[in-house]
Amino acid sequence: MEKSKKFLFEMQHIVPKFLQWFLNICLMTLALFLAFLMLKELFVFFNILFNHHKTAREQEVFLANILIFFLYFEFITMIVKYFKEDYHFPLRYFIYIGITAMIRLVIIDHTNAKSMLLYAIVILLLIISYFIINITPLERPKKFWYRNPKGKRIE
Repeated sequence: MEKSKKFLFEMQHIVPKFLQWFLNICLMTLALFLAFLMLKELFVFFNILFNHHKTAREQEVFLANILIFFLYFEFITMIVKYFKEDYHFPLRYFIYIGITAMIRLVIIDHTNAKSMLLYAIVILLLIISYFIINITPLERPKKFWYRNPKGKRIE
């Protein structure tokens, strides 16, 4: 009985550490892949800027590629923040990415008025949620705030 409790106790510490390492390796691999795609977008920018004739469609494609570039940039920044903020994804970055993605949709698909209205409403909701997040405290609690029945802090 004692051996099984000891084994379960050790597993409670080993499994989360292993999964955290696995997650970190996967996120670093994803960051490298996104950095590669970001460099590829730079080549697309230069190709559009210097090798093509300037048409309205190419300008839309160029703007769409700029927003794709920023999406890659934001995802890489979010991964960096994950490691800097003690394995925590800030919600702000998801909102940044959502706003950028919706603006990209507005630039690419602006033929249907109903979809444009829906995109605008989604962007407005994301901006309102960003405002709400900004007026709340930035710090997460470091320790538990509640006390046990004897009045001592539980750490």
